[in-house]
Amino acid sequence: MTAEKLVAIGADHAGLGFKELIRDQLIRLGFQYHDVGAPEGTERVDYPTVAEEVAQMIQNGSSHFGVLVCGTGIGMAMAANRFKGIRAANCTNEAMARFARAHNDANVLTLGQRLLGPDLALSILETFLATRFEGGRHQGRLALFN
Repeated sequence: MTAEKLVAIGADHAGLGFKELIRDQLIRLGFQYHDVGAPEGTERVDYPTVAEEVAQMIQNGSSHFGVLVCGTGIGMAMAANRFKGIRAANCTNEAMARFARAHNDANVLTLGQRLLGPDLALSILETFLATRFEGGRHQGRLALFN
């Protein structure tokens, strides 16, 4: 399995329900996943730890994309974006997911289980994974991140 077809996923305690849905949707879309946590039945998980594990999988090339879920998606995005080469986008609709990929080459999607319905979350995921980076005028901006 190539890294392009492997997605690292993780959630804190507030995102466990969506993580299960995401795993099933990834399989339906032809992706494999590596689940970095949180385990079922976990009372509390510190989201920065989960975000770091997903970020490291992308940094070391074992995964092309990451998906992180917490209550709002905001904490996961902030935690993931601390790491070099990670461009995490907290998306609340399909248009945000499309632009995050097409214009910003986002490699991590963050979702908020407390803010999104399951159908919308899965639609955002599908849009994110299906959209390609446009490059061109956007490529130069990415160079400014490093």
